[in-house]
Amino acid sequence: MSTTPTGSAASAAEAGGSPRAAGGGAVRELLVAPVRALVLALLALTGSIVLFVVVAVSLALIPVGIGVFTTPPLIHLVRVWSGHRRLLAADWAGIRIPASYRPFPRDLRSGVTGQVERCSLLLKDPATWRDLLWLLVDMTAGALIVLLAAGLVLHGLFGLLIGAGLWKPVTALDDPYWYGFVPVGGWGTALLAALLGLVLLAAGLKFGPGLVRVHFQLVGAVLTPDRQQQLEQRIDRLTETRHDALDSSAAELRRIERDLHDGAQARLVAMGMNLGTIEALVEKDPAKAKELLSKARESSAEALTELRDLVRGIHPPVLAERGLGDAVKALALRLPVATEVDAELPGRMEAPVESAAYFAVSETLTNAVKHAGADRIWVDISYESGSLRIAVTDDGRGGAVVGRGSGLSGVERRLGTFDGVLAVSSPAGGPTMVTMEIPCALS
Repeated sequence: MSTTPTGSAASAAEAGGSPRAAGGGAVRELLVAPVRALVLALLALTGSIVLFVVVAVSLALIPVGIGVFTTPPLIHLVRVWSGHRRLLAADWAGIRIPASYRPFPRDLRSGVTGQVERCSLLLKDPATWRDLLWLLVDMTAGALIVLLAAGLVLHGLFGLLIGAGLWKPVTALDDPYWYGFVPVGGWGTALLAALLGLVLLAAGLKFGPGLVRVHFQLVGAVLTPDRQQQLEQRIDRLTETRHDALDSSAAELRRIERDLHDGAQARLVAMGMNLGTIEALVEKDPAKAKELLSKARESSAEALTELRDLVRGIHPPVLAERGLGDAVKALALRLPVATEVDAELPGRMEAPVESAAYFAVSETLTNAVKHAGADRIWVDISYESGSLRIAVTDDGRGGAVVGRGSGLSGVERRLGTFDGVLAVSSPAGGPTMVTMEIPCALS
């Protein structure tokens, strides 16, 4: 017998847990927010300031030639730094901030000429200047917002310590000691300071999560390109991925032709020749004809197996019959690494999208097995806000990157054909999380 939750219990159930779990999550969020705010403040007041200063100096040295060589690696560091903040925005506030950098041309030259061209391309990219503007905003307004969140809690705790007796050594140095608007000089005023500290602590805990979210919203407002730039970049990306798709399709067609020619076709030709010989021997040498018939039967079985494998490589039967979730589960069963698959899809997507997602997951799992040295792999498949979202996580050694001919570059190109995106979080030592999103509709 099933029951339908009502009231607050229903809300908690819809959120994916019990009311107690939902309440525990809210309390945890209140307690964690000040710590996150302090971390963000330290990042803004250290890394952002240092990067902004050194990049500004490097840009100033471009006219004399030195900056041409120092600016590209520094801008790369800025992009890594802003990418780290994007990850924190997604993990801590659920805010996704797109990275919209222009790709370098494939024929970029090396040497001094290539370095000058690289520097020029970076400075012409609007995303570079958005990153530099973000550094300036992060070390000023961004830092003030999170300092307020962390400062309220820290100052509130200090007030409680004053009320607990810390006022004595404090007033020994400065009598009276002003805690806010309270002049602390004895137990009575110390208790008033503790009361004020309690108010500040409560305010910091209450408004901390909101202030952290405002910080990330400010980050998003600066780093997100405007509508026109987004459309231009999307057109450029679609144009590039379409060319990649055409090249991939041509290569795949050549592979299929080669496999057919070298495999099934060769066996079928040999089987036809055997049948011709059998026809000539069936009356003269029945025993030999019987032997050749047995070989022909084996050749037909092998040709059928090769054809099935070829078809499975183009579009796995389980994918066509049962959908993406079951196809990935079947794929996980064949892996030598323990793999858990959690698939929640309310419907089926179009066959081309489904096939692209399946082979993208297959390539990602293959990379994890071959290169990560993982003991466990987790695959989560869901559909949210008009997009298919797939996360593949492993507990391996980390260090996975997109580019430089890696398998993930092929995954990125495959997803790009459908306007999909790939995000990789893989610090040294692991874990590695590969997230894929493809906008699509379900049937």
